[in-house]
Amino acid sequence: QGHFVESGGGLVQPGGSLRLSCAASGNIFSGLVIAWYRGGPGQRAVVASVSSTGGTYVEDSVKGRFTITRDNAKRTVYLQMNDLKPEDTAIYYCNAPQLASSPNYWGQGTQVTVSS
Repeated sequence: QGHFVESGGGLVQPGGSLRLSCAASGNIFSGLVIAWYRGGPGQRAVVASVSSTGGTYVEDSVKGRFTITRDNAKRTVYLQMNDLKPEDTAIYYCNAPQLASSPNYWGQGTQVTVSS
């Protein structure tokens, strides 16, 4: 099994940038689509996702500002967030959509706060 560990959040002013990291432990990375979510339990929405071969999806509200990348050798997925807005404030989580219905793989998330 395994789980995901998120890091890189913090407090940033509007217009600022952050890079989030998602590290996978165990055997839950290879071959899976990995997604970044934001929101609380039961309300998490996908922000961006990346396939094992690098194909990406980015939600409309963050398109042009957020970029998702993946380093398979490091078993890590990144979310580069630029031009941050107050409405981006949330706890950000990563997971594989294929595993997301189970509580066993969710990490603690990383808090992003955009405020002046």
